[in-house]
Amino acid sequence: MKKQRVVVKIGSSSLTNKQGALDLDKLSAYVHALAALKQKGHEVVLISSGAVAAGFSRIGYPARPVTMAGKQASAAVGQALLMQHYVEEFFELGFIAAQLLLTRPDFQNEVQYKNAYSTLEELLKRGVIPIINENDTTSVAELAFGDNDMLSALVSGLVKAHTLCILTDVDGIYDENPKDNPLAKRYQYLPHIPENLLGMKGESGSSLGTGGMKSKIAAAQTAVNLGINVFIGQGDLADILTGKGAGTYIGHQGELEGKMKQWIRLHSDVRGMIRIDAGAERAILYEGKSLLPAGVIDVEGNFKRGDVVCVANVTGKTIAKGQVTLSADLLKKIQGKKSSEARELTALERDVVIHRDRLVRS
Repeated sequence: MKKQRVVVKIGSSSLTNKQGALDLDKLSAYVHALAALKQKGHEVVLISSGAVAAGFSRIGYPARPVTMAGKQASAAVGQALLMQHYVEEFFELGFIAAQLLLTRPDFQNEVQYKNAYSTLEELLKRGVIPIINENDTTSVAELAFGDNDMLSALVSGLVKAHTLCILTDVDGIYDENPKDNPLAKRYQYLPHIPENLLGMKGESGSSLGTGGMKSKIAAAQTAVNLGINVFIGQGDLADILTGKGAGTYIGHQGELEGKMKQWIRLHSDVRGMIRIDAGAERAILYEGKSLLPAGVIDVEGNFKRGDVVCVANVTGKTIAKGQVTLSADLLKKIQGKKSSEARELTALERDVVIHRDRLVRS
């Protein structure tokens, strides 16, 4: 089997018993499966839910709390318990585990995004197994990553994984809800997510989790768009990587998008808009070129150098996003001008408004 970089996501319902307590037998089984992948030479990143479900009973809640304060307090206790067991189990098998807690701002801030990438790469280089969870104790948006489904997709893109395995208590994606229709058919392979599935309704299948199939499909769509193959379902991890998992395989390995373009596409805040002419639109969409001052016909917003802006065509349709090399005020002075004129007016060393390496098509 070809050596892969694999991201494995395990949800709360897969790690807890019916009462909501952490099930150590389940956790141990997953640890052994992940260790087996490591022993075969694969690189492994684990996205693990379960902090809230593992902690609420320890601080006196009879069931999973519904308030934000209750969830965050439970996570503060449960995250420590979860990591304690992971670290001890992996150590017994000869592996070191590391904890990373991430929130949306860690992806939106360019510096934090790069730091997360550097940390993960260093851990993987040293043979460590990163264990990642959302930082539930400080997250201000409730359950922002949908039981870590979207977090697993974003991390997969960040580390340029070959495969994302979203393990769940359902054996894949069906054309209809199998609970409502016993004749619903399971998809074994999808090259992409069809429109009818993207618009599906779906709640969490368990009171111990927060993500339903809808959030898993959204995460799969994000990962596939980044060139990552996805599996949603059940089974032994070794079998999953050889196509024998009980679930749905999605995507076909394409070109992986670099971390900078991923950040621009998925995480950056848009600070303005640049409208361009037909020639510049053609150069960006079909020729893979950078945006030059001559193609700019209008500038909106008060952005500064390094901000991300939308790029719209003459009709106002957004065709791209990119990181600008100069401020809105400076761009207004040189919009529509030839490169030689722009350099004279601004003393710029380069006449590029958005370099193609910092430009992503919509």
